[in-house]
Amino acid sequence: MMLGEFEFNHPEAWAWLWLVAVAGVVATLALRSRRGRLRRFADDALLRRIAPTFTTTRPIARSVLAVAAMAAVVTALVDPRWGFRYEEVQRRGLDCFFVVDVSRSMLAEDASPNRLGRAKSFIEDALRALPGDRVGLIAYAGTASIRCPLTLNEDLFRMSLDELAPESTVRGGSLLGDAIRTAAESFTDDQPGAKVVVVLTDGEDQGSFPVEAASKAYADLGVRVFTVGLGDSGDGARIPVGEGSDRRWLMHEGREVWTKMDDSTLREVALAGDGAYFPAGTRLLDMAEALDLSLGSLERAEQESTTIRRSTPRFQWFAGLALLLLVVETFISDRRGGWLAAWRNRRGVAMAGGDRSTSARPDGRSPAETQRGSIGSRAA
Repeated sequence: MMLGEFEFNHPEAWAWLWLVAVAGVVATLALRSRRGRLRRFADDALLRRIAPTFTTTRPIARSVLAVAAMAAVVTALVDPRWGFRYEEVQRRGLDCFFVVDVSRSMLAEDASPNRLGRAKSFIEDALRALPGDRVGLIAYAGTASIRCPLTLNEDLFRMSLDELAPESTVRGGSLLGDAIRTAAESFTDDQPGAKVVVVLTDGEDQGSFPVEAASKAYADLGVRVFTVGLGDSGDGARIPVGEGSDRRWLMHEGREVWTKMDDSTLREVALAGDGAYFPAGTRLLDMAEALDLSLGSLERAEQESTTIRRSTPRFQWFAGLALLLLVVETFISDRRGGWLAAWRNRRGVAMAGGDRSTSARPDGRSPAETQRGSIGSRAA
């Protein structure tokens, strides 16, 4: 959340202001009740005579300081920031291309809402396992095309992901091997390792040699290929065409077209690419956890340095102000003179007691000296 040059890192903490408001109301009611009771006991002139140290302004000041301290604490909790600085950071991470099948078979609804929608949901989950890593997006059917190059900008990546649809491809079909080759050629450096391709598809392929493509990508560039299988591998599902009243099933030569997930191809591709196969099928799968387990042990490579802008936190100012207000509040007494007058009174009493003990004898001697004199007289 931005407000001009100000940034509140945790704006949800403003909700605690209701507690400050309640404290202010309670303090006001308590002060009014106290003043009302005193006025029923005596008027202001009489109070000044019988209780010269009594005051009504000091309790008000203490309440105001306490409520202001609470408001300062809430302001510190929202983590206000203003001002910024630039830092150059050497990035270590992975480069990951998500390769998504957008052929018509991905419209089958054996996975909810359909296979393509489930693939998008899985990718959204997977981003949580790739903090600080560059991600890219490739869509394929009869041809493969880069929809988002490798980037650290997740918002840009998500925009490209949302736009994926079967109509976004130039030609129908399903050429998985071409998509893997396009991904391997799209990495920005030739250094082996720290490169990953995650394919989300139902596994259908039309002779593009995906196993060979995955094997070559791993051998030449160290690109690991992971596959996620989507759809029912048993009965399969029909492919819807059109929407609403025009909705029907895809037909071929007078028969409805049924599509199944091809487990065996996806498993072989993952094995050839030294990756892993995730048979999601029609089930929900926590892709963040699955990829974290698979990619967590992979060594991250040093990437190009990145200049980042960091805002300067200022919460400590408000936390210090709250502490200062509370310290001041503790030194304010409800009566005039307060703790200083009490200390002076105690010191005066102690000095008066000492004077009385010294003047207890007419000759000014202390009791101990008088007693020693008496003992000496008797001994004589």
